[in-house]
Amino acid sequence: MSDIYRQEKNWRNWSWQFANRLRTQADFEKYFTLTDSEKMAFLGKPPFAVAVTPYYASLIDKLNPNCPIRRQAIPLSQELTCGINDLTDPLNEERLSPVDNLIHRYPDRVLLIATEICHTYCRHCTRRRRVGVKKLVISHEQLNNAVAYISSNKQIRDVLISGGDPLTLNDQQLEKIIKAIRDIPHVEVIRIGTRTPVTNPFRITEELVQMLKAYHPLWMNTQFNHYLEITEEAKQACKLLVDAGIPLGNQTVLLRGINDSVEVQKKLVQKLIQIRVRPYYLYQCDLAEGIEHFRTPVALGTEIMESLQGHTSGFAVPSFVIDAPGGGGKIPVLPQYVICQTPKKVVLRNYEGKMFTYPEPNKKWKEE
Repeated sequence: MSDIYRQEKNWRNWSWQFANRLRTQADFEKYFTLTDSEKMAFLGKPPFAVAVTPYYASLIDKLNPNCPIRRQAIPLSQELTCGINDLTDPLNEERLSPVDNLIHRYPDRVLLIATEICHTYCRHCTRRRRVGVKKLVISHEQLNNAVAYISSNKQIRDVLISGGDPLTLNDQQLEKIIKAIRDIPHVEVIRIGTRTPVTNPFRITEELVQMLKAYHPLWMNTQFNHYLEITEEAKQACKLLVDAGIPLGNQTVLLRGINDSVEVQKKLVQKLIQIRVRPYYLYQCDLAEGIEHFRTPVALGTEIMESLQGHTSGFAVPSFVIDAPGGGGKIPVLPQYVICQTPKKVVLRNYEGKMFTYPEPNKKWKEE
């Protein structure tokens, strides 16, 4: 997209960005020369919704068909084909949904789907079976049922509000949901999962953060997948949130041809730290239908982790996890640093490949 388009008088208005998302082949062809694969994707009617904010589209390098922003925004013909291991519901969320719009996978926390709409539909979305094709906002009845379920389960102490993207809702809609959760006595923490700082940073307004501040402790996780997404606008959005006392974590998805190198991942986590966003997870790409072309070998993830550990600040190193197919939850995958272990010693390998011995205590850990 051209710099002239960025001069549109409503460019910094988040609602304008949402209303003017690029959705069709014709929309994209106003600004980009589509590749044959991209054209085929539109001719075949992508099975997953297409929508990209003008802001996010403006980050695309028009001269590079493999631009990491482009690959996350514009569909390819590969999406029309399901891989042999693809699953409609890779994390088995439907089975783990005791009431509509609520997923209860872990004992002490639940995920509430506040909406199934996003500012931009990521081509690698794991919830593509429902995102972009269902309701704009959770209904009054669905919210009441979710609140009733959480209220009746005192073990639940942490509620993640996700979607879709909850920040496609206006302040009043969002506050209604947050307040309903905060009024449950045993809920200790509320989290919001959103990609808005990346795809429509103008949504992060002073009014929004002032509203959110009233419901602390409140945390937020976002998803920067490439350092090119860390623009001045994204930096300002994150600054507003962090200055309001809202801790930010980042959940990167490891994607073939986008961020599948040590160099990109290292630059990404270091730039995140600079804008006060803590690298939280590096996700192995899920088994959702039509995204096999994004998947990388698990060994690549462990290689990246090994190249980060000891080679950058410890708090800049995320956890590499696989969200187990079938609903098994997040499983951390680590390089092997324990070489051998006996009752008397542990032999360890450090980040340089050097070996060290740690002697175990002479006394028994527990006296008999």
